[in-house]
Amino acid sequence: MENLLGMSSLFLQQLVNGLTLGGVYALIAVGYTMVYGVIELINFAHGEIYMLGAFLAYTMVTVFGIPFFAAIPLTIMICACFGILLDFIAYRPLRRAPRLAALITAIGMSIFLQNLALLIWGGQIRSYPRAVLPKAFFQNAFVVGDITMTWLQIFILAVTVVFMFILHLIIHRTQVGTAMRAISQDKVTSALMGISVNRVISFTFAIGSAMGAMAGILVGLYYNAIFPYMGYNAGIKAFAAAVLGGIGSVPGAMLGGGVLGIAEVFGAGYLASEYRDGISYAVMILVILFKPSGLIGKPILEKV
Repeated sequence: MENLLGMSSLFLQQLVNGLTLGGVYALIAVGYTMVYGVIELINFAHGEIYMLGAFLAYTMVTVFGIPFFAAIPLTIMICACFGILLDFIAYRPLRRAPRLAALITAIGMSIFLQNLALLIWGGQIRSYPRAVLPKAFFQNAFVVGDITMTWLQIFILAVTVVFMFILHLIIHRTQVGTAMRAISQDKVTSALMGISVNRVISFTFAIGSAMGAMAGILVGLYYNAIFPYMGYNAGIKAFAAAVLGGIGSVPGAMLGGGVLGIAEVFGAGYLASEYRDGISYAVMILVILFKPSGLIGKPILEKV
């Protein structure tokens, strides 16, 4: 009986940890899937926006002495503007170019931003000093047997839910959200109906970048580590989460992030931490093999 209770406690603890990590992956994955849904572009530089969000918040609280909760909205706004700038400089000139050109540009921007961060902040791993963070983050919110949940985990889950709710309202309850859905269906017709396609696409980049920046801050807090190449691995995993849920589907990105986070944590907990990445990707491959459109994605039918 004690063994069963111990196994049950471990399962629930890993589930809590997996949902926390999955929430972060979902925030990043939404940025990928929104851009793809509107212009069918895989923005591989999105992971670097996530990295910049972590570094900007770190710099604000350590160098400029800005309070942590004031640094969050400032970082989000700066990264949203940076997302617009990224679209304007790198992607807008290639709107009518072959998709391969835009894809290569996205990879190039990713490498450029990694090296820019390396030049500005250096290659060492940095962490938020505890003195600038709320003390409650490092305290247990509740403990039930062997199951522990910190206030930081609750904060991450709450932020994820709030951001997803705001995004849902933007997409389904605003004019710009309607324009985004229209452009995803047919750009030419949308332009003929008076929609400013470039402005809506820039807004999409801004929203996706804002969510990526928030994810970077949360991961910097959760793992207490920030470094210039942190966006690469997280970006690939978030892209995998978007594909897992159904690329182009916002609910799919949320679900895919949750599934990937849980698979990764359970793989590390029950097997070994060295296999966590391989197990999470194996889950994605299996889903793609048996359901290519993703967990809740819809097959795209093209006219011949």
